[in-house]
Amino acid sequence: MPADSLKGNDRRVIEANGYEAHAPLVMVVEDFEDNRFMMRRLLEMSGYSVVEAMNGEEAVEVARRERPGLILMDLSLPLLDGLAATRRIRQQPELRDVPIVAVSAHDTADFHADALAAGCNDYVTKPIDFDQLESLLHRLLPKKL
Repeated sequence: MPADSLKGNDRRVIEANGYEAHAPLVMVVEDFEDNRFMMRRLLEMSGYSVVEAMNGEEAVEVARRERPGLILMDLSLPLLDGLAATRRIRQQPELRDVPIVAVSAHDTADFHADALAAGCNDYVTKPIDFDQLESLLHRLLPKKL
């Protein structure tokens, strides 16, 4: 069965030993290609499958289609900002419970409060401390390997 045919928020992964495992699917929403690439590589090296979106409108589309297990949502996005994209994702019944982590260079109480009010479950600041992010991912989305 191809990985694309799996339902829900896992992707099939064939490990080096030949055993099949299911990697939780994380969606990275980021408009800067270098940041997306870095996040993808770090997440894949930690055992996650990754899908990407470059703007808020694409984030809503990809979330509906792929049904990720967790979304890393940059707040400063073109076309539709991360807060508006989060609100739209939360309106989809099948996506209401998907953890969304706001990602922003702004580290003020107002930004945190706005993200939580929009429906984000947590907030991380750029530059991202990957150890902190990995701990957050384990808390919100335990690996199913």
